[in-house]
Amino acid sequence: MVKKVWTESDVRGLGVRTDFRTACSVLGIGEVKGYEMARQGEFPVKVLRLGRKYVVPVAGLLAALGIDEQLTVA
Repeated sequence: MVKKVWTESDVRGLGVRTDFRTACSVLGIGEVKGYEMARQGEFPVKVLRLGRKYVVPVAGLLAALGIDEQLTVA
């Protein structure tokens, strides 16, 4: 399987929130390890539990990657 290389533009293009699988991919964390970390409260960004699903705010991903949340306009 080829891993996707995420660009800043790709991450910003996710919108306000994304699914857990995508968040793991962005952070370079395997899905199984990511779920384990989330259950233990150790995932590197805030994870929201909605019923049986995990949802991740994109703002947290941007911050974890060291990307300014505000888009700078030239």
